[in-house]
Amino acid sequence: MATPRMAPCKYRTGKLLGKGTYAIVREAIHIATEDRFACKIINKKLIEGREYLVRNEIAVLKRISSQHTNIVSLRDYFETPNNLYLCFDLCTGGELFDRICSKGSYYESEAAALVRTIFTAIAHIHAANIVHRDLKPENLLFRTEEEDADIMIADFGLSRIIEEGKLDQLTEICGTLGYMSPEVYQGGPQGKPVDVWAMGVVTYFLLAGYTPFEGENSEAEKQAIIKGVFSFTPEEYWVNVSETARDFVRACLTIDPALRPTAEQALQHQWLATPTPYFVQDSASGGPVDLLPQVKKAAFDAKLAWKKAGATVRAVHRMSLGLQIRNEKAAAAAKIEEYKKESEQESEVVQETLQILPSP
Repeated sequence: MATPRMAPCKYRTGKLLGKGTYAIVREAIHIATEDRFACKIINKKLIEGREYLVRNEIAVLKRISSQHTNIVSLRDYFETPNNLYLCFDLCTGGELFDRICSKGSYYESEAAALVRTIFTAIAHIHAANIVHRDLKPENLLFRTEEEDADIMIADFGLSRIIEEGKLDQLTEICGTLGYMSPEVYQGGPQGKPVDVWAMGVVTYFLLAGYTPFEGENSEAEKQAIIKGVFSFTPEEYWVNVSETARDFVRACLTIDPALRPTAEQALQHQWLATPTPYFVQDSASGGPVDLLPQVKKAAFDAKLAWKKAGATVRAVHRMSLGLQIRNEKAAAAAKIEEYKKESEQESEVVQETLQILPSP
Protein backbone atom coordinates (compact mmCIF):
# COMPACT_ATOMS: atom_id res chain seq x y z
CA MET A 1 0.00 0.00 0.00
CA ALA A 2 1.43 3.37 -1.02
CA THR A 3 2.42 5.79 1.73
CA PRO A 4 0.12 8.86 1.69
CA ARG A 5 1.72 12.08 0.52
CA MET A 6 1.89 14.59 3.37
CA ALA A 7 2.27 18.35 3.44
CA PRO A 8 1.83 21.18 5.96
CA CYS A 9 -1.75 22.35 6.16
CA LYS A 10 -2.52 25.48 4.13
CA TYR A 11 -5.23 26.78 6.46
CA ARG A 12 -5.79 28.18 9.90
CA THR A 13 -9.20 27.94 11.47
CA GLY A 14 -11.55 30.76 12.35
CA LYS A 15 -14.84 30.90 14.18
CA LEU A 16 -17.29 28.04 14.50
CA LEU A 17 -20.05 28.55 11.92
CA GLY A 18 -22.33 25.69 12.83
CA LYS A 19 -22.80 22.13 13.98
CA GLY A 20 -24.67 19.53 12.01
CA THR A 21 -25.70 16.11 13.18
CA TYR A 22 -22.50 14.47 11.98
CA ALA A 23 -20.16 17.34 11.16
CA ILE A 24 -19.04 20.74 12.33
CA VAL A 25 -18.45 23.76 10.09
CA ARG A 26 -15.73 26.26 10.84
CA GLU A 27 -14.34 29.23 9.02
CA ALA A 28 -11.03 28.36 7.34
CA ILE A 29 -8.52 31.03 6.35
CA HIS A 30 -5.98 30.23 3.66
CA ILE A 31 -2.60 31.13 5.21
CA ALA A 32 -0.99 32.43 2.03
CA THR A 33 -3.91 34.40 0.54
CA GLU A 34 -6.11 35.16 3.59
CA ASP A 35 -9.11 33.96 1.55
CA ARG A 36 -11.90 32.70 3.75
CA PHE A 37 -13.93 29.54 3.28
CA ALA A 38 -16.55 27.46 5.07
CA CYS A 39 -14.92 24.18 6.07
CA LYS A 40 -17.01 21.09 6.77
CA ILE A 41 -15.12 18.86 9.21
CA ILE A 42 -16.13 15.20 9.30
CA ASN A 43 -14.75 12.79 11.88
CA LYS A 44 -13.62 9.60 10.15
CA LYS A 45 -14.97 7.44 12.97
CA LEU A 46 -18.49 8.58 12.11
CA ILE A 47 -18.21 7.41 8.52
CA GLU A 48 -16.22 4.24 9.03
CA GLY A 49 -17.20 1.86 6.27
CA ARG A 50 -19.07 4.62 4.45
CA GLU A 51 -16.24 6.84 3.34
CA TYR A 52 -17.46 6.42 -0.22
CA LEU A 53 -20.45 8.65 0.55
CA VAL A 54 -18.20 11.61 1.27
CA ARG A 55 -16.13 10.72 -1.78
CA ASN A 56 -19.38 10.83 -3.72
CA GLU A 57 -20.09 14.36 -2.49
CA ILE A 58 -16.61 15.38 -3.57
CA ALA A 59 -17.12 13.79 -7.00
CA VAL A 60 -20.41 15.66 -7.44
CA LEU A 61 -18.89 18.99 -6.49
CA LYS A 62 -15.79 18.50 -8.61
CA ARG A 63 -18.07 18.04 -11.61
CA ILE A 64 -19.88 21.36 -11.17
CA SER A 65 -17.67 23.58 -8.99
CA SER A 66 -16.59 26.96 -10.39
CA GLN A 67 -18.95 26.58 -13.34
CA HIS A 68 -21.98 28.57 -12.21
CA THR A 69 -22.22 31.73 -10.14
CA ASN A 70 -25.26 30.44 -8.23
CA ILE A 71 -23.78 27.12 -7.10
CA VAL A 72 -21.55 26.85 -4.04
CA SER A 73 -18.18 25.47 -5.14
CA LEU A 74 -15.84 23.04 -3.44
CA ARG A 75 -12.54 24.93 -3.31
CA ASP A 76 -10.34 22.36 -1.59
CA TYR A 77 -10.47 19.07 0.26
CA PHE A 78 -7.98 17.10 2.29
CA GLU A 79 -7.73 14.86 5.30
CA THR A 80 -5.72 14.39 8.46
CA PRO A 81 -5.42 11.14 10.40
CA ASN A 82 -8.70 11.91 12.22
CA ASN A 83 -10.81 14.13 9.98
CA LEU A 84 -11.94 14.89 6.44
CA TYR A 85 -12.03 18.58 5.47
CA LEU A 86 -14.14 20.07 2.68
CA CYS A 87 -13.63 23.79 1.99
CA PHE A 88 -16.51 25.60 0.28
CA ASP A 89 -17.38 29.14 -0.73
CA LEU A 90 -18.17 31.10 2.41
CA CYS A 91 -21.69 32.52 2.11
CA THR A 92 -22.26 35.32 4.61
CA GLY A 93 -25.57 36.74 3.37
CA GLY A 94 -27.87 34.37 5.23
CA GLU A 95 -30.63 31.97 4.22
CA LEU A 96 -33.23 32.78 1.58
CA PHE A 97 -36.31 33.21 3.73
CA ASP A 98 -34.53 35.08 6.51
CA ARG A 99 -33.28 37.53 3.90
CA ILE A 100 -36.79 38.09 2.56
CA CYS A 101 -38.23 38.69 6.03
CA SER A 102 -35.55 41.30 6.73
CA LYS A 103 -36.58 43.39 3.71
CA GLY A 104 -38.80 46.45 3.84
CA SER A 105 -41.02 45.16 1.04
CA TYR A 106 -41.34 42.07 -1.13
CA TYR A 107 -43.17 41.67 -4.42
CA GLU A 108 -44.22 38.75 -6.60
CA SER A 109 -41.77 39.85 -9.27
CA GLU A 110 -38.93 39.39 -6.74
CA ALA A 111 -40.13 35.89 -5.95
CA ALA A 112 -40.20 35.10 -9.68
CA ALA A 113 -36.68 36.49 -10.14
CA LEU A 114 -35.35 34.34 -7.30
CA VAL A 115 -37.06 31.21 -8.60
CA ARG A 116 -35.80 31.94 -12.13
CA THR A 117 -32.21 32.26 -10.89
CA ILE A 118 -32.42 29.08 -8.83
CA PHE A 119 -33.94 27.11 -11.71
CA THR A 120 -31.18 28.32 -14.01
CA ALA A 121 -28.65 26.81 -11.60
CA ILE A 122 -30.71 23.62 -11.28
CA ALA A 123 -30.80 23.28 -15.06
CA HIS A 124 -26.99 23.48 -15.01
CA ILE A 125 -26.78 20.81 -12.30
CA HIS A 126 -29.17 18.54 -14.21
CA ALA A 127 -27.24 19.03 -17.45
CA ALA A 128 -24.25 17.54 -15.60
CA ASN A 129 -26.45 14.52 -14.71
CA ILE A 130 -26.57 15.45 -11.03
CA VAL A 131 -29.64 15.38 -8.79
CA HIS A 132 -29.48 17.61 -5.70
CA ARG A 133 -32.22 15.84 -3.67
CA ASP A 134 -32.38 18.32 -0.78
CA LEU A 135 -33.51 21.67 -2.19
CA LYS A 136 -35.17 23.82 0.47
CA PRO A 137 -34.87 27.44 1.71
CA GLU A 138 -32.18 26.52 4.26
CA ASN A 139 -29.93 25.33 1.42
CA LEU A 140 -30.38 28.51 -0.60
CA LEU A 141 -27.87 31.06 0.69
CA PHE A 142 -26.76 34.55 -0.29
CA ARG A 143 -23.08 35.00 -1.07
CA THR A 144 -22.76 38.31 0.81
CA GLU A 145 -24.89 40.75 2.78
CA GLU A 146 -25.03 43.18 -0.16
CA GLU A 147 -28.49 43.86 -1.55
CA ASP A 148 -27.67 42.48 -5.00
CA ALA A 149 -25.75 39.44 -3.73
CA ASP A 150 -25.94 36.18 -5.66
CA ILE A 151 -28.18 33.45 -4.30
CA MET A 152 -26.37 30.11 -4.07
CA ILE A 153 -27.46 26.47 -4.02
CA ALA A 154 -25.58 24.74 -1.19
CA ASP A 155 -25.31 21.38 0.61
CA PHE A 156 -24.70 18.62 -1.91
CA GLY A 157 -24.40 15.93 0.74
CA LEU A 158 -27.34 13.96 -0.70
CA SER A 159 -26.62 14.72 -4.34
CA ARG A 160 -25.87 11.94 -6.77
CA ILE A 161 -24.45 11.57 -10.25
CA ILE A 162 -26.88 9.52 -12.33
CA GLU A 163 -26.55 7.94 -15.73
CA GLU A 164 -29.19 8.85 -18.30
CA GLY A 165 -32.02 6.34 -18.35
CA LYS A 166 -30.97 4.66 -15.10
CA LEU A 167 -33.35 6.17 -12.57
CA ASP A 168 -33.63 2.89 -10.68
CA GLN A 169 -30.21 3.50 -9.16
CA LEU A 170 -31.81 6.08 -6.82
CA THR A 171 -34.49 4.52 -4.66
CA GLU A 172 -33.66 5.29 -1.02
CA ILE A 173 -35.85 7.61 1.02
CA CYS A 174 -33.88 10.78 1.64
CA GLY A 175 -34.43 14.50 1.77
CA THR A 176 -36.28 16.77 4.16
CA LEU A 177 -39.84 16.21 5.31
CA GLY A 178 -42.24 18.43 3.38
CA TYR A 179 -39.95 18.89 0.37
CA MET A 180 -39.67 15.27 -0.77
CA SER A 181 -41.68 14.24 -3.82
CA PRO A 182 -44.25 11.42 -3.97
CA GLU A 183 -41.84 9.05 -5.73
CA VAL A 184 -39.28 9.52 -2.94
CA TYR A 185 -41.79 8.58 -0.25
CA GLN A 186 -42.79 5.56 -2.33
CA GLY A 187 -39.22 4.33 -2.63
CA GLY A 188 -38.41 5.48 -6.15
CA PRO A 189 -37.30 5.27 -8.83
CA GLN A 190 -36.08 8.86 -8.59
CA GLY A 191 -34.32 11.33 -10.83
CA LYS A 192 -34.14 14.99 -11.75
CA PRO A 193 -37.92 15.55 -11.28
CA VAL A 194 -37.47 15.37 -7.48
CA ASP A 195 -35.67 18.72 -7.61
CA VAL A 196 -38.49 20.31 -9.63
CA TRP A 197 -41.03 19.11 -7.06
CA ALA A 198 -38.93 20.55 -4.23
CA MET A 199 -38.80 23.88 -6.05
CA GLY A 200 -42.59 23.81 -6.33
CA VAL A 201 -42.71 23.60 -2.53
CA VAL A 202 -40.07 26.34 -2.22
CA THR A 203 -42.02 28.60 -4.61
CA TYR A 204 -45.25 28.07 -2.67
CA PHE A 205 -43.33 28.92 0.49
CA LEU A 206 -41.86 32.09 -1.04
CA LEU A 207 -45.29 33.32 -2.10
CA ALA A 208 -47.24 32.51 1.07
CA GLY A 209 -44.82 31.94 3.96
CA TYR A 210 -45.77 28.33 4.66
CA THR A 211 -45.50 24.98 2.90
CA PRO A 212 -48.36 23.39 0.89
CA PHE A 213 -48.72 19.97 2.48
CA GLU A 214 -50.24 19.76 5.92
CA GLY A 215 -51.16 17.00 8.33
CA GLU A 216 -51.67 16.37 12.01
CA ASN A 217 -48.46 14.33 12.02
CA SER A 218 -45.64 13.34 9.68
CA GLU A 219 -47.56 10.32 8.36
CA ALA A 220 -50.57 12.47 7.44
CA GLU A 221 -48.28 14.96 5.73
CA LYS A 222 -46.60 12.13 3.85
CA GLN A 223 -49.96 10.85 2.59
CA ALA A 224 -50.95 14.35 1.46
CA ILE A 225 -47.72 14.56 -0.55
CA ILE A 226 -48.16 11.11 -2.12
CA LYS A 227 -51.69 12.04 -3.19
CA GLY A 228 -50.70 15.57 -4.18
CA VAL A 229 -53.36 17.10 -1.95
CA PHE A 230 -52.79 20.83 -1.48
CA SER A 231 -54.66 24.08 -2.01
CA PHE A 232 -54.04 27.81 -2.10
CA THR A 233 -55.64 28.42 1.25
CA PRO A 234 -56.24 30.24 3.52
CA GLU A 235 -57.35 32.64 0.81
CA GLU A 236 -56.10 35.67 2.75
CA TYR A 237 -52.54 34.57 2.03
CA TRP A 238 -53.15 34.02 -1.69
CA VAL A 239 -55.51 36.81 -2.67
CA ASN A 240 -52.53 38.96 -3.70
CA VAL A 241 -50.73 36.23 -5.68
CA SER A 242 -51.40 36.01 -9.42
CA GLU A 243 -53.07 33.02 -11.05
CA THR A 244 -49.99 32.65 -13.26
CA ALA A 245 -47.81 32.10 -10.20
CA ARG A 246 -50.28 29.56 -8.86
CA ASP A 247 -50.24 27.74 -12.20
CA PHE A 248 -46.45 27.54 -12.01
CA VAL A 249 -46.67 25.94 -8.56
CA ARG A 250 -49.26 23.44 -9.81
CA ALA A 251 -46.99 22.45 -12.69
CA CYS A 252 -44.01 21.82 -10.40
CA LEU A 253 -46.19 19.83 -7.99
CA THR A 254 -47.41 17.39 -10.64
CA ILE A 255 -47.64 13.97 -8.99
CA ASP A 256 -46.39 11.95 -11.96
CA PRO A 257 -42.67 12.71 -12.38
CA ALA A 258 -42.90 11.85 -16.08
CA LEU A 259 -45.42 14.69 -16.55
CA ARG A 260 -43.60 17.15 -14.30
CA PRO A 261 -41.74 19.87 -16.23
CA THR A 262 -37.97 19.67 -16.48
CA ALA A 263 -35.89 22.54 -15.11
CA GLU A 264 -35.55 23.90 -18.64
CA GLN A 265 -39.30 23.66 -19.21
CA ALA A 266 -39.98 25.38 -15.89
CA LEU A 267 -37.87 28.30 -17.10
CA GLN A 268 -40.12 28.52 -20.15
CA HIS A 269 -43.29 28.87 -18.07
CA GLN A 270 -44.84 32.27 -18.62
CA TRP A 271 -44.40 33.25 -14.94
CA LEU A 272 -40.63 33.08 -15.39
CA ALA A 273 -40.19 33.67 -19.13
CA THR A 274 -42.41 36.70 -19.77
CA PRO A 275 -40.49 40.02 -19.48
CA THR A 276 -43.53 41.78 -17.99
CA PRO A 277 -43.95 40.66 -14.38
CA TYR A 278 -47.21 39.21 -13.11
CA PHE A 279 -48.82 40.68 -10.01
CA VAL A 280 -52.09 41.58 -8.33
CA GLN A 281 -52.73 45.30 -8.48
CA ASP A 282 -52.85 47.31 -5.29
CA SER A 283 -56.14 49.23 -5.31
CA ALA A 284 -54.55 52.20 -3.55
CA SER A 285 -51.27 52.63 -5.41
CA GLY A 286 -52.12 50.97 -8.70
CA GLY A 287 -48.84 49.05 -8.51
CA PRO A 288 -48.15 45.50 -7.32
CA VAL A 289 -49.25 44.45 -3.86
CA ASP A 290 -46.50 44.11 -1.26
CA LEU A 291 -46.51 40.45 -0.22
CA LEU A 292 -44.24 40.88 2.79
CA PRO A 293 -46.88 41.59 5.47
CA GLN A 294 -48.91 38.48 4.65
CA VAL A 295 -45.81 36.32 4.19
CA LYS A 296 -44.45 37.40 7.58
CA LYS A 297 -47.80 36.86 9.24
CA ALA A 298 -48.05 33.35 7.85
CA ALA A 299 -44.41 32.53 8.55
CA PHE A 300 -44.61 33.40 12.22
CA ASP A 301 -48.05 32.01 12.92
CA ALA A 302 -47.53 28.92 15.07
CA LYS A 303 -50.85 27.49 13.91
CA LEU A 304 -49.67 27.10 10.33
CA ALA A 305 -47.91 24.04 9.00
CA TRP A 306 -44.78 25.82 7.81
CA LYS A 307 -43.47 25.89 11.34
CA LYS A 308 -43.21 22.12 11.31
CA ALA A 309 -41.18 22.39 8.13
CA GLY A 310 -39.00 25.09 9.67
CA ALA A 311 -37.98 22.60 12.35
CA THR A 312 -37.66 19.88 9.75
CA VAL A 313 -37.57 16.30 10.84
CA ARG A 314 -35.26 14.29 8.67
CA ALA A 315 -36.73 11.21 7.05
CA VAL A 316 -35.77 7.95 8.71
CA HIS A 317 -33.05 7.31 6.16
CA ARG A 318 -31.94 10.94 5.86
CA MET A 319 -28.75 12.27 7.43
CA SER A 320 -26.99 15.53 6.81
CA LEU A 321 -24.21 13.73 4.97
CA GLY A 322 -26.40 10.96 3.62
CA LEU A 323 -24.99 8.65 6.29
CA GLN A 324 -26.67 6.34 8.82
CA ILE A 325 -25.78 5.30 12.31
CA ARG A 326 -26.48 1.68 13.23
CA ASN A 327 -26.23 2.10 16.99
CA GLU A 328 -29.16 2.72 19.27
CA LYS A 329 -30.04 6.41 19.38
CA ALA A 330 -28.82 7.17 22.89
CA ALA A 331 -25.49 5.42 22.46
CA ALA A 332 -25.02 6.92 19.01
CA ALA A 333 -25.73 10.44 20.24
CA ALA A 334 -23.10 10.12 22.96
CA LYS A 335 -20.53 8.84 20.49
CA ILE A 336 -21.37 11.54 17.98
CA GLU A 337 -20.82 14.27 20.54
CA GLU A 338 -17.53 12.67 21.53
CA TYR A 339 -16.35 12.51 17.93
CA LYS A 340 -17.48 16.05 17.17
CA LYS A 341 -15.45 17.29 20.13
CA GLU A 342 -12.46 15.41 18.77
CA SER A 343 -12.98 17.03 15.37
CA GLU A 344 -13.29 20.47 16.93
CA GLN A 345 -10.15 20.01 19.00
CA GLU A 346 -8.13 18.90 16.01
CA SER A 347 -9.54 21.64 13.80
CA GLU A 348 -8.45 24.28 16.30
CA VAL A 349 -4.84 23.32 15.67
CA VAL A 350 -5.21 22.15 12.08
CA GLN A 351 -2.72 24.73 10.88
CA GLU A 352 -0.07 22.85 12.83
CA THR A 353 -0.98 19.43 11.47
CA LEU A 354 -0.05 17.63 8.31
CA GLN A 355 -2.63 17.16 5.62
CA ILE A 356 -2.88 14.09 3.42
CA LEU A 357 -2.99 15.36 -0.13
CA PRO A 358 -5.82 14.15 -2.39
CA SER A 359 -4.87 11.54 -4.93
CA PRO A 360 -3.89 13.15 -8.26
